[in-house]
Amino acid sequence: MVRPEVTPSEDLLALRADDLHKKFGAVTALAGVSFSIRTGEFVTLLGPSGCGKSTILRILAGIETPTRGAVAIGGKVVNDTERRILVPPERRDLSMVFQSYAVWPHMSVAANVAFPLRYRKVPRRQRRDRVTEALRAVRMESYVDRYPHQLSGGQQQRVAVARSIVGHPALLLLDEPLSNLDARLREDMRVELKRLHLELGLTMLYVTHDQSEALAMSDRILVMDHGLVLQEGTPEEVYRAPASLTVARFLGVKNIVAGRVAGDGTVEALGGSLRATLAEPMAPGAAAAVAIRPDGFALAADGAPGPAISGEIRLAQFLGGAYEHEIDTGGTTVIAQSPQRLGGRGDTVALSIDPEAVIAFPADDPAP
Repeated sequence: MVRPEVTPSEDLLALRADDLHKKFGAVTALAGVSFSIRTGEFVTLLGPSGCGKSTILRILAGIETPTRGAVAIGGKVVNDTERRILVPPERRDLSMVFQSYAVWPHMSVAANVAFPLRYRKVPRRQRRDRVTEALRAVRMESYVDRYPHQLSGGQQQRVAVARSIVGHPALLLLDEPLSNLDARLREDMRVELKRLHLELGLTMLYVTHDQSEALAMSDRILVMDHGLVLQEGTPEEVYRAPASLTVARFLGVKNIVAGRVAGDGTVEALGGSLRATLAEPMAPGAAAAVAIRPDGFALAADGAPGPAISGEIRLAQFLGGAYEHEIDTGGTTVIAQSPQRLGGRGDTVALSIDPEAVIAFPADDPAP
């Protein structure tokens, strides 16, 4: 079947990927991935190592060729295996930021940033203005004459970002760009990348295995595993309504407990009756795997919604912005996170569970 050409109604799409497959020998890296990105949108591919995220970026950039599938960037088809279309990387209107900075050690900051423009033979005066503009955007304009060895890791990554935006690409690809930075620098760069997205109107496709990065930065998230997109939605949608146990676990739901559907939107679990959202229709009496977000617990005495359960605190840890508690509820241990300490080791506490934090899946739903 011949794939349709990009139509005028798709003018607002910066990217369209259709049915991408990729095999490396006997290993299937992508098993049929399709998605699109609107102009000015920040989309994140989120998933564990080896799920196919970086393979998608390499295909979009032209570094890898799909086994099957098609890609259009800015309305122009750059890859189509059926029609044997393969546009080389340098003719695709995109830039890529790598995990390892990839700045040239023998070049100054200005020369690193100017390199793509020199390759395209942009006139010197225009090149100088563009470099100044890009360095100002990443707040590195005072470092033009320095060399990479004189910069911190975070500063080198800013240089890499400046180089990627200096040519005003239609699409910016970012492959785990913060993973080599320490915690403080990661947070700073996360804010900077989101600021650049908003202020410059960049269209960005971001790859990460860190759910906190994805939730904080994205307009839309595609959760991946084993070469497939398992769920697509806004950060709030995928966090509050995961489509499967696999998605729930990857988004930080640490509590998966055995239960049974009781009917009327309730499940029997943790020795009590909990109001819950059913991920799919299940008959009363059906066995269920009940996912409870850690932030859904509160002291019952605080008047929080939901029925109370009791348990003994086995461990309480301060995480900086919250406390995490390990609580034995009578043979089943749950993890509860709260802005306040719920008690100390050995204390028995009565807890309420917010119904919006409880989702029941069929008991045979595959989990990682």
